[in-house]
Formats: sequence, structure tokens, C-alpha cells
Amino acid sequence: MGIKSFARKRAIHLMLVYTGGCNGCDIEIVNSVLSPRFDAEQYKVFLTWNPREADVLVVTGPVTALNRKPLEAIYEAIPDPKIVIAAGSCALMGGVYKNIHGDIPSEEIEGPVDQIIPVDAKVPGCAVRPQDVLSGLVSILPKLLDSD
Repeated sequence: MGIKSFARKRAIHLMLVYTGGCNGCDIEIVNSVLSPRFDAEQYKVFLTWNPREADVLVVTGPVTALNRKPLEAIYEAIPDPKIVIAAGSCALMGGVYKNIHGDIPSEEIEGPVDQIIPVDAKVPGCAVRPQDVLSGLVSILPKLLDSD
């Protein structure tokens, strides 16, 4: 077993991707979930900015036309199993960024995350609560651990 395989079996690496919106969910995830109060790092949950190191992709915001192709490229770069958590009402249904008639897509918004890439867990909220993000993470553990 190589050092990379050894490390990946003993920690979960999250990659946070912002695809549009207000950044409220990003702030909650980085400043609450990974901060000393909830301290996900004590459970070996770490943040990475390299898709080739990521075990779980956490997507926030509605997928804008500008961010669709980069999101798809990041998703393709993540090693199998590709696990995705959509976090926040914008990622789940467009949130306040839906067009005036309430339907997606519009010219600027391509759609919620699950219309662009497959989603394994959905975390509601505007902005998301740290407890709900941790619950979403726990819900994908069986898929992540069964991939060995």
C-alpha cells in the first residue's frame, strides 16, 4: 500500500466548490464546521483544494452558466467513488436566484446541482447549519467506506 492510499483510508478530504450565490453556505462550512467549535478535523475530515485528493465534493450555490463547465471538470477529476454533497437551498433548488416565475433554468442559472452532476446527499438551509452539514457527511460514509 502506497502512502497516498494509506492516507486516504484514514481521513476524509472535502473539496468545497462555490458555483454562485451569496457565499453564506461557504462561510458556514469553513468557519463553523472546520473551526474549533465543531472541529471536524478531530474526526479526520480535512479541506482540500485539489480535486485529485478529494473524497467528497461539497457544492454550494446555484450552478451558474459561467461555473457549469468548471464544476463538471472538477467532478471528472475526483477519483472514484465520486461522492457529492449539495449544500444550501441554492444548490438544491436555486434559492433566491430562481427566475421570476420560479423555475430553473434561466439564462444565468443552469440549475440546481443535481441537474448538472449526480448528488449523493442534500443539506438544506439558507445558510446551512453546521450540524446539518455534519449529518450530510455522516450519511455518505457508508458509500465512501464501502468503496475499499
